[in-house]
Amino acid sequence: MPRNHQGVDEQICEAIRSSISREASSMDLYHRLADMAPDQNHQHHILQSFENKRAHLNQFTDLYVNLTGTQPTYQIEQVPFHSYQEGLQRAYEAEVAGYEEYQNSLLLTQHPFVQQVFHWALNGESDNATRLGNLNREARKDYGGEPYVVNIEKATVKNKNFRKAIWTGEHYQVTLMSIQPGEDVGLEIHPDVDQFLRIEQGQGLVQMGDRKNNLTYEKKVKDNYAIMVPAGKWHNLTNTGDKPLKLYSIYAPPEHPKGTVHRTKAEAMAGEE
Repeated sequence: MPRNHQGVDEQICEAIRSSISREASSMDLYHRLADMAPDQNHQHHILQSFENKRAHLNQFTDLYVNLTGTQPTYQIEQVPFHSYQEGLQRAYEAEVAGYEEYQNSLLLTQHPFVQQVFHWALNGESDNATRLGNLNREARKDYGGEPYVVNIEKATVKNKNFRKAIWTGEHYQVTLMSIQPGEDVGLEIHPDVDQFLRIEQGQGLVQMGDRKNNLTYEKKVKDNYAIMVPAGKWHNLTNTGDKPLKLYSIYAPPEHPKGTVHRTKAEAMAGEE
């Protein structure tokens, strides 16, 4: 097997270069995730993972230069995701895959310093996977029944899901919604539920009426507008703007199952069938 000028197998050098690419790609993922974090606590933990990745990247890069005498060349793989929850899941899967890759890389060499770097990265993957698992569970959590305080404007604007229940109690429910341009909430009626909605970002058209085919009430709405929907009224809200319409809604009593998360309108419609 070919060996470099330090007597280390080319196979382990390739493993180190692959690790550099993995760490740099993870940094890119965490940087984008931090921008989407729903609150400071989530952002803090995401940035902590980012800094861990930076440290591992520097360690692998120094190791590669020391063993080969050259700077590594690598590509950053940009992992796609459309919501914060999806990004957390992708990051978790990347950490698990990284853990397995570093375990295999450890078997390629008996070089003590090389093993030390891979052991350090291996532990880092495990720590990050645990952190991400906890964040993922918390991001999906419905806090109903517990005391809960949140910056509702920030949480609403950050939300990328079509619908996400964040607090479902016995008498009312709070959900966040993100309606894409040209989409609507969907024409519906709640026979025994009053509903309050507040627009935090975007613009739309509210329609209500006593009959499904006769919506006689229409109002244009935008940032900071509130909408009250009486029980028994047919109603709809359409995004008439060019960016997502962000709002939160209060149902009294609750309308959706506790912990409901619908990433898209199609997913919401399928869930109601």
